[in-house]
Amino acid sequence: MIERFSVRTFKSLEHVTVELGQVNVFIGANGSGKSNLLEALGILSAAADGKVDDQALLARGVRLGAPKRYKSAFPAQPGKRIPAHLSFEACGSSQAEYKVCLWNNLKDPDPAWTFKTESWKEKDRKLVGRSPASKKKTDEKLDRNKQRGFAALKAVEVAKGPALSLLESLQSYVIFSPATAVLRGVTPETQPKTPVGLSGGNLLPAVHNLLIQRNKDTRVWKICQDVLELIDWAKEITLTSAAQNPFSPTKSSVKTTIEFRDRFMKEGQNLLSAYEASEGALYALFLAVIAGHKAGPPLCAIDNADHSLNPRLARALMECLCQWYMAMEEPRQILLTTHNPLILDGLPLQDDRVRLFTVSRTDTGRTSIRRVVVEGLLEKAERGWSLSRLWVMGHLGGVPDV
Repeated sequence: MIERFSVRTFKSLEHVTVELGQVNVFIGANGSGKSNLLEALGILSAAADGKVDDQALLARGVRLGAPKRYKSAFPAQPGKRIPAHLSFEACGSSQAEYKVCLWNNLKDPDPAWTFKTESWKEKDRKLVGRSPASKKKTDEKLDRNKQRGFAALKAVEVAKGPALSLLESLQSYVIFSPATAVLRGVTPETQPKTPVGLSGGNLLPAVHNLLIQRNKDTRVWKICQDVLELIDWAKEITLTSAAQNPFSPTKSSVKTTIEFRDRFMKEGQNLLSAYEASEGALYALFLAVIAGHKAGPPLCAIDNADHSLNPRLARALMECLCQWYMAMEEPRQILLTTHNPLILDGLPLQDDRVRLFTVSRTDTGRTSIRRVVVEGLLEKAERGWSLSRLWVMGHLGGVPDV
């Protein structure tokens, strides 16, 4: 897992470092820089995989833009020079780290970014080192293509360990942004990333696999039971042929769909398709797949994690999500952004694996990220102040100045 992530000169993130846990929630006003942080990690992910271009970024859920839109455009502070490149660094356990500086011509950009420097280490052992100042003859062939990363090539020779685990985790990273029409199967998925697609278009087969997994995995069985309790009107969730659904097959772009059995309606008339079910039910299943599916990414983000959720459902679902992640034998890591205050009340912040961050802009427009330390809130909590109330009242920060 990533323990520390740093980024410099990317959009509003002039110089930001974040100490991450296993479940990380970022709150803040619109335009404060929450999505910028997720996308900065997406760029580092592409670099770890060997190439940073539009195709690699789009596949990770990063919003595309011209290089000049990625580069911080703040005026230089007195006595300081703004670097010409973007810098990213991730550090894992056992002192494993991967960092890179990327450059592109802002006026006449290349399709792919140039690797100005690149470093991949495990403890005191340097696995990859690349910089204009220190070239080795053995690197000259590789260095002819400065738009290719060394670490992705070197990884095939590196034995299993903290450094390889960190690189593979970075390579797996994606930003999920589920869309209701795609979750329903009405609109096709444009980025069909395993297991569920960046917009949720592979939800149906992914749920099918999850239902099969629960027969062999007690943790997945618990996830499926939790989802049924969250969708309180549903007695059962199964998959069925789209041709057998009661709604017009022309509305569906898939061959199979989810079928919900309503516990309150009479038998024979109590089946609802994914097209007819609530958005909240589909989104709960989406998060269950992310946490439970055997092919779920070791590292991922969900932008706007309160998508279509009733506040009380959002709180309960977040509580479950934290439990699902912390019960994993092989830990996965997730970053989430939200605007729903009640999500905060579902966070067990006494556990250091779960962390809450406020994101705001300084008076000069730079993004500032601060971890919310639970110890300082205990006195207010004893007086009945919930985290959601503290946030709305402005005591945590991360609120718009309106």
